[in-house]
Amino acid sequence: MSRTFKTLHVALFILVMLCTSLLALAKLGGYRAPNNPDLLDGELTRSFEHYYDEQFPLKQIGINLWAALEYLAFGEGRAGLVIGEDGWLYSDEEFDPVANGQRQIRDNLDLIRGVQQQLHKQNVHLLLAIVPAKTRLYPEHTGEHHPSAQQDSLYPRFHSAVREAGIAAPDLLGPLQAGKQNAQMFLRTDTHWTPEGADVAAQALSEVINSAVPLRGEPQEFVTETVQTREHEGDLTHFLPLAPLFDNLLPAPDNLHLRETHSAQASGDDLFGDSDLPVALVGTSYSANPSWNFAGALRQHLKRDLTNQAEEGQGPLVPMLKYLQSDELKNNPPQLVIWEFPERYLPMAADLKGFEPNWIAALKADGKQQKLASASR
Repeated sequence: MSRTFKTLHVALFILVMLCTSLLALAKLGGYRAPNNPDLLDGELTRSFEHYYDEQFPLKQIGINLWAALEYLAFGEGRAGLVIGEDGWLYSDEEFDPVANGQRQIRDNLDLIRGVQQQLHKQNVHLLLAIVPAKTRLYPEHTGEHHPSAQQDSLYPRFHSAVREAGIAAPDLLGPLQAGKQNAQMFLRTDTHWTPEGADVAAQALSEVINSAVPLRGEPQEFVTETVQTREHEGDLTHFLPLAPLFDNLLPAPDNLHLRETHSAQASGDDLFGDSDLPVALVGTSYSANPSWNFAGALRQHLKRDLTNQAEEGQGPLVPMLKYLQSDELKNNPPQLVIWEFPERYLPMAADLKGFEPNWIAALKADGKQQKLASASR
């Protein structure tokens, strides 16, 4: 950015802040503090915040105005967003290198191998469903933005590492790239895949599983139907706080074709009621959010019911570690665990404060030992 544009950026910011500050000061004349407020418990602060929110609607105007200026003048949103072309939005997690990322990749790979060893001790197979980054599948819409070398190498590095560890991880990038010819695989304004993309991934995984692992139980027929088509404003639009004043500047919402999967034999509350399920699904919002119907697509293509242990907002590691310690795994071990793991999480540190540090250290140690054993072979 040139010096002139930097100066303009600062001047616009000062102008907006000055105008909104003067309006805010004018509104302060009507504030009345509560009688005998307790300064220690924050009562006065809460009272003032409530008054400010109720009486100063220009706060939202200031937010919208500044967001519009940044978007129109500089093509930027809030930190965390990368604005591509043709109405496509991306998470900056798919572009920027992660601090201490190489070390974290090694730690996370040790944990993944440790998870494999824990499941192996219970005669449970592990299959990794590595979700390729949106930038990898749709690089044609990123414009002048390009992933860092660290991010660019994640997908092949991830596959290579787990292959050396003997962990099955079918390639999902190829089928998703082929699926682009027929339908949109990822949402333009969201970090997630579409129901069509989730179905392509589920079919690719199921073909590998059906050819390699005879799942217990009798095959079941599941039917998937499109129940609704609606507009979907993706999670990435939250980084563009333009509504309500300038919502016309936002990228057009996606068309989301909501799907539901049900058993062809059962109905009502009997759906998915079998307690002896051969498959468990663990992962992130790609699996947990019913809007994408990934679990349903797996049921249909595997012809087996499954238990869904995925969680939103936790990343891929935390739900898996919870599952390892759960009564569900102890009392009803599946034959196969499908671990949905977006590639962008590989160099990211997970919040593992809820787990015993010695247990985490032991898992990593098992993973390192398994790596050494694989290398010697």
